[in-house]
Amino acid sequence: MSVRVDPKPAPPQRSALGWRLRALGIGLLLVAAVALAAPAGAVSIGQPLDFETEEQEEQYYKLVRQLRCTVCQTETIYESPAELAADMRRRVYEMTVDGYSEDEIVDFMTARYGDYVRYNPPMQMNTALLWVSPFLLLVIGGVAWIQVVRRRRLLAAQGELTESERRALERFRRGD
Repeated sequence: MSVRVDPKPAPPQRSALGWRLRALGIGLLLVAAVALAAPAGAVSIGQPLDFETEEQEEQYYKLVRQLRCTVCQTETIYESPAELAADMRRRVYEMTVDGYSEDEIVDFMTARYGDYVRYNPPMQMNTALLWVSPFLLLVIGGVAWIQVVRRRRLLAAQGELTESERRALERFRRGD
């Protein structure tokens, strides 16, 4: 019995497993690159923070739940994963540890990012419509509802049709 040997070896077959491992390795490298590119000084969500007093810790957590992320716009800086929110958390932490009061920190953030950074903006001329609009809508809706009810009562009070309306209705029924 003789064994026949091919002069050229067959090219290696690339398995699906090999491709998956390669893709996984590239994905891990990308995740590591993004993690290393994040700002090093920012306070990330869930990161343990050291405070000198319990009042400072309470002040910090109260403020990060009151200030809005200007990137996400619907989340507080406490909830937001955005880099700007992390920078804002870091700044609030630094100012809190340095002894600034709540009002001073809010004033600083408002001066830097505008009144929009506050979830509860103060009553000012430029925010008056924001505060008054729910009541205006309620009044407008109430007036519209009263008008509809009055009109229905007037139509119900009229009752019977006039002679010309009866003739027009009869013509309509006949198809004339």
